Amino acid sequence: MLGRIFTVGGYTLLSRLTGFARDIMLAAILGAGPVADAFFVALRLPNHFRAIFAEGAFNAAFVPAYAHVQGEHGQASAQLFADRIFTLLFVSQIVLLAVAMLFMPQAMSILAPGFTEDVAQRSLAIELTRITFPYLLLITLVTLYGGMLNVMHRFASAAAAPIFLNVSMMATLALAAFFPGAGHAAAWGVLISGFLQYFLLAGDLAKHGGLPRFARVSLDEDVRAFFSALGPATLGSMGTQVALFADTIIATFLPAGALSALYYADRLNQLPIGVIGIAIGTVLLPEMSRQITARDDEGAMRSQRRAFDFTLLFSVPFVAAFLTVPDVIMRAMFARGAFSRADAAAAGATLAAYAIGLIPFVLIRSAVATFYARKDTATPVKAALIGVGINVALKIALVGALAQIGLALATAVGAWTNLLLVLGFAVRAGHLEPDRALLRSILKFALSGIVLAAALWPTAKFAAAHLALHSFRDEIVLLLLIAVGSVVYVGSILLLFGLKWLRSLVRG
Repeated sequence: MLGRIFTVGGYTLLSRLTGFARDIMLAAILGAGPVADAFFVALRLPNHFRAIFAEGAFNAAFVPAYAHVQGEHGQASAQLFADRIFTLLFVSQIVLLAVAMLFMPQAMSILAPGFTEDVAQRSLAIELTRITFPYLLLITLVTLYGGMLNVMHRFASAAAAPIFLNVSMMATLALAAFFPGAGHAAAWGVLISGFLQYFLLAGDLAKHGGLPRFARVSLDEDVRAFFSALGPATLGSMGTQVALFADTIIATFLPAGALSALYYADRLNQLPIGVIGIAIGTVLLPEMSRQITARDDEGAMRSQRRAFDFTLLFSVPFVAAFLTVPDVIMRAMFARGAFSRADAAAAGATLAAYAIGLIPFVLIRSAVATFYARKDTATPVKAALIGVGINVALKIALVGALAQIGLALATAVGAWTNLLLVLGFAVRAGHLEPDRALLRSILKFALSGIVLAAALWPTAKFAAAHLALHSFRDEIVLLLLIAVGSVVYVGSILLLFGLKWLRSLVRG
């Protein structure tokens, strides 16, 4: 399990690093003005649908179902099941794409109503979204192929695929002079990356498992069970995306740059979510599905507890850094070209608000795995919808006083609500036992985070004062913070947990 986590996490880390290089180019070329806001709407819309229909709901329903069919009935039945799901998925996405292309102006009026007063910005957002939206069809098929490969314990290509998005966008941005504008260049980069990701996953699956083919659809027991799980999972994913849609809608009414501040803050916040939370959750779900199919409930619970420890071990440093020195991080990463220090300050404050909810963001994939592995997609929906309701209500209450920072803070509170409810439901169902060892571990991680934060803040102040006139002050301060933080955090973990615990965690 550990090797697979490092495979997914390693490729995801590479994806995030190339993503930062991409975002540095975006910030320098697009800045944080109207064109940038129009592009980020064009990028968010297909991504929201992808999160609802592809990575969120689909994976939660498909991976356990495919693993169950393969384990109970063999590979031939699993392949037929995948063929039928592929056929239904392809047809539904073609219909969605056609509707979106036809009614894009009406959709933009609903999803970005703040653009209606700026005709040029609205027209640009519609044009860019029509370029990016077909990406959804391609990435949905990529998700299907990735789910099949994950059940085969092949995680590398699915984890590496997002790298193509970053490389493709950087290439088109570098050639922006050949496009009508930089926003068009970035949008075409998104679409081109969809084809590259598709061919990568299709090639891997064709080599090791056989690509799904169009098949006559039959609503047999396995397909019906899949849709029974997909419905609640879609509601759960939709609930989260409704909250993100609310961010987009509300932010279009805020001054220019608010959407961009949310985007860049979220990009940094997504680093630990993707590298740690999603990577561990991706590996944990097929692992627990296999154990539960084999009636090994104790083994499944041990796998989940180990996933919790890994997640917290690697997440706590990000929480400490994002809460104490977000301004330094934003300036070092993005404050160049068209992206000003004032833009970095706004994005940094937004990042700190997001960081309040970082722990539930990274833990939720591992927390819901115990339900999804048992084909119970309904229970997590209850928690998700309650969390979304609180999230949206707080957005409306806080945006007036705090602008986009209030949107991020509401998202954090909603994430905590969701996680605590999921854990409560798991305890009540007997899927999780909150014993003293777990509670002691949580307290030790919290203490290590406090120690790290206490070291980072004065280090940043001291370094900034002594490097005030240096051209690369923020970059040097960030490197110093990484060095000091690494020593302090590793030392606190060894002191609080001991080397024996660390070795047992690694060896499993």
